[in-house]
Amino acid sequence: MSHEHVLEAVSVTRTLPGPPPTTLVQDVSLGIHPGEFVAVMGPSGCGKSSLLYLLGLLDRPTHGSVRVDGRAMDALSERERTAVRLERIGFVFQFHFLLPELTAHANVTLPMQRRGLLTKAEIDDRADMLMAKLGIEDAAHRRPERMSGGQRQRVAIARALANDPAIILGDEPTGNLDSGNTRIVIEEFTRLAHEEGRAVICVTHDANVAAAADRRIHMLDGRIEKDA
Repeated sequence: MSHEHVLEAVSVTRTLPGPPPTTLVQDVSLGIHPGEFVAVMGPSGCGKSSLLYLLGLLDRPTHGSVRVDGRAMDALSERERTAVRLERIGFVFQFHFLLPELTAHANVTLPMQRRGLLTKAEIDDRADMLMAKLGIEDAAHRRPERMSGGQRQRVAIARALANDPAIILGDEPTGNLDSGNTRIVIEEFTRLAHEEGRAVICVTHDANVAAAADRRIHMLDGRIEKDA
């Protein structure tokens, strides 16, 4: 595969030990370009989320290789994989996983604090900029329980963007949203891909998300059935 791909899976298989062993992902190969918005679809249990966790370095393949910027991730230590994940990958989940005791602004600053490259003032400025861009600056000093579902998910997107990652991975990010907030998230993902050149890969059951994507990957029984 070309190193023009920012993210690749090369003959990736993930099997859980038995008895009997269970194969979640079977011999999957794909490459994702910068600026591409990709929807991964298929019935429940087909391996969509398992593939996403492998691509996001949250799990390791049993066989095959995951590559970020052409670099194989599989031989790296957990510390090295965590560093790549923190620098290059942002995650947005169905359940936003914001820390309930922190304000929206503090949740957005966490990845920058963990990476440790910016001053406190730079971190605060970037968090303010991201929240303003997503239209949630008014929620900056609220805790998650005082925000709507749409606001919480936009805070989660701001947090995913905190370290300026090249790759955004979404796992059913519109699953708990109404149609209006779903449209906002879809528009933001499209903008992140087409205007900012990020690779956006989104596991979804939502036909509206799939319709907005540049490319739709259909999975069945752990394999890619169709990629178009």
